[in-house]
Amino acid sequence: MRIVAALGGNALLQRGERPDAAVQLHHVHQAARSLAELVEAGHELVITHGNGPQVGLLAAESEADPALTAPYPLDVLGAQTQGMIGTLLARELTGRLPGRAVAAVVTHTEVAPHDPAFQQPSKFIGGQLTEAQAKTMETERGWTTARDGDRQRRTVPSPRPVAISEVPAVRSLLATGTVVIAGGGGGVPVIRDTDTGLLHGVEAVVDKDLTAALLAEQLDADALLILTDVTHVFTGFATSRPRPLLTATPVQLRALDLPEGSMRPKAEAAASFAERTGRLAAIGPLDNALGILLGTTGTTVRVPADGRAAHHDLLPLGKESW
Repeated sequence: MRIVAALGGNALLQRGERPDAAVQLHHVHQAARSLAELVEAGHELVITHGNGPQVGLLAAESEADPALTAPYPLDVLGAQTQGMIGTLLARELTGRLPGRAVAAVVTHTEVAPHDPAFQQPSKFIGGQLTEAQAKTMETERGWTTARDGDRQRRTVPSPRPVAISEVPAVRSLLATGTVVIAGGGGGVPVIRDTDTGLLHGVEAVVDKDLTAALLAEQLDADALLILTDVTHVFTGFATSRPRPLLTATPVQLRALDLPEGSMRPKAEAAASFAERTGRLAAIGPLDNALGILLGTTGTTVRVPADGRAAHHDLLPLGKESW
């Protein structure tokens, strides 16, 4: 099978951890074990990953650098994080898969120039700001900010991905048996000039899960695995009785009340891939990618063979935990 595996932000940093290199190396070491099992089982593998903490850190450093007349744009910072995270993953996988080629590809994700997201910046990036700091950055840098908890944070556009430029290159690498790392952080956001064909970077961040779904579709992947820090998608998420979900149709998954900043985009990506291809999508624990593929853990998302939505398939309460 050809598999696209999307690593959540927890692949490199847990919430509250310092963004030190040693911390990220530890998490990559753990993630690589799970990913290597897919390859050892005979599957082709493409890996995507998040970059939220990393791009936020680089943006803050760029803003504070007195040697720069202007901070680096987000598309360039996104490319830098792809290189950093790509090399960490490539080293670990090369060590776990002797004799197997591993390549990290800096990937450009095309977006539509008139995507409404450019008029409604909604993606948080960087650290928290006081009201005074937010107003200063809005005036001096032209930022848009919004409240996140009890502080302000910068918001940037998050347009939908429409094409991935390096798909032919990724196909060629897969044909040689290479494990490919691509689409990191949603890809470098670019707009294609219709007259010249040139790509131009834009100040935006593309949702990593939607890019993973598009990449899986454009590569004709057999499965999209979205790897995160919970065992399943849960129904009743905000209640006292959340229940793990074994299977769901795309319609059922979209109907769940899921957190916008975490599980909602993962559910949308899984639903989109299943609907558009009729193939397997699944959301489950980062440390057991092979188990998700085999259906022994995680939430499987499929379009029903008869076109009708089935009832939610729930695990008994207490069998799995958060």
